[in-house]
Amino acid sequence: MPTDDNPGIERHIVIGMIVSTDYLKQIRLAWNTKFLESTTAQRIAGWCIEYFDKYEKAPFTNIEGIFLDKLRKGQIPEDIAEEIEQNILGSLSESYDPDKFNVNYLLDQTFQYFSERHLLQFGSEIQSLVESGELLEAEQLVGNYKAVTGGIGEGLDLASDLALERVMATFSATSKPVIRYPKELGKFWNDQLVRGGFVALLASEKRGKSFLLLDLAMRGVTQKANVAFFQAGDMTESQQLRRIAIYVARKPVKEKYCGRLYLPVRDCIYNQLDTCDKAERECNFGIFEDVSEWTAETLRTDITFDVLKERFLKEPDYVPCYNCSEYSNKPWGTPWFKTEDINQPLDLEETKEIWTKFFIDNDRHFRLSTHAQTLSVSQIRTILDIWEKQYDFIADIVIIDYADLLEVDPSVRIAEYRHKQNHIWRGMRRLSEERDCLVVTATQADAQSYTQNSLKLSNFSEDKRKYSHVTASYGLNQDPGGREKKLGILRLNELVVREDDFSISNEIRVLQRLQIGRPYLGAFR
Repeated sequence: MPTDDNPGIERHIVIGMIVSTDYLKQIRLAWNTKFLESTTAQRIAGWCIEYFDKYEKAPFTNIEGIFLDKLRKGQIPEDIAEEIEQNILGSLSESYDPDKFNVNYLLDQTFQYFSERHLLQFGSEIQSLVESGELLEAEQLVGNYKAVTGGIGEGLDLASDLALERVMATFSATSKPVIRYPKELGKFWNDQLVRGGFVALLASEKRGKSFLLLDLAMRGVTQKANVAFFQAGDMTESQQLRRIAIYVARKPVKEKYCGRLYLPVRDCIYNQLDTCDKAERECNFGIFEDVSEWTAETLRTDITFDVLKERFLKEPDYVPCYNCSEYSNKPWGTPWFKTEDINQPLDLEETKEIWTKFFIDNDRHFRLSTHAQTLSVSQIRTILDIWEKQYDFIADIVIIDYADLLEVDPSVRIAEYRHKQNHIWRGMRRLSEERDCLVVTATQADAQSYTQNSLKLSNFSEDKRKYSHVTASYGLNQDPGGREKKLGILRLNELVVREDDFSISNEIRVLQRLQIGRPYLGAFR
């Protein structure tokens, strides 16, 4: 169905007309069959318009019934019928997920395409009249020119039905995260992991920024999002692929990390202290009831890996608990352990098996672009355009690892480094807006961060204008002494959360074990 000049856009338009009532409503006023070049696309689009005008909704699965009815009546040539059945009807379920369908981006692309087609057709008519000597008719045609409704330069009349439809579509889109985390961490930041969002992670060196970016990408791809991951030079492609394999397998590739692993799990300070009398409590004894020095406060701030491991080995029947309703909203969380025995590191055969199962068998769309030298936002934009045209890949999530390694666009002449950084961050924000996708990146904190327990707004590096471009920014924190790192605890705190109340003291503790590639195993307040 797609033409040689437009390999993907007409297919996307037709799919949108079949599956999305919101999309159909917003292009109906501008619709003209001539805007599509493919006769097959014109035919299917016409069915959708007829259906919408009659029932005020998209046909979706009813398109198959319409197709069969037309086929039975002999209204579709055999070659076109075969094309429709294979290229459209056969891939409807793969092409549409109501939670991931990017209406706003497709609308922008559609109106741009309609405007281009309209101008080309209009120019052709003018040229034909001029060549035939009909200059008066050509001038009259120019005077009667009208741009495509909803196209470039049209603007939006807020008193129109179109504006109302766009408002409704906007509220629907922004309420659905493209990456969803469960429970406490989900409450903490899911509302910011949405289309059009630009989220930045701020951390000092070796705090696990890249691990968390990968977790966001992998969680997104398992939730049916198209993920574009740009590695800007901190790791080679081989290193990145190896880290992804470790993540999927939950196994290290080095023998020194094998053996018995102590994985942190959620528990409650009052369960460990044996001071809880709730009926829903999971355990009937504590692990520190015989030690007077431990209190609810010190368990969260002073407990070490060695002390916890000693108690874990001493009390094998102890069961962690987080059953009560108060647990998720109060600072009662503390780590406990579970063990996992890994006898040998991840090898080639196992990698092949888990990779095939995770990515290939499940048809998950994760594209990795690695750049050893330089990468700019304009290059990212160009790569995304190429992927869309060549592979029909439209990114829902763009991960950039990481922002400080990006270069200024080659055509831009900026001397001062901090102004270069502002240009780069403004470009990433523009990317999230233009493509209506979630963009997530990370950035290095300043030198002061190495001696701090928690990051503050003042810990930005180079240019504070970074905060003005993001929709949300989070600090990644661990104590300078390494106690939390050994336990497997990372604290996230709010630095900037646009359009929401936020506080830098609002923290969530994330449990992790990076030896098996997992920066998220659970979370608590």
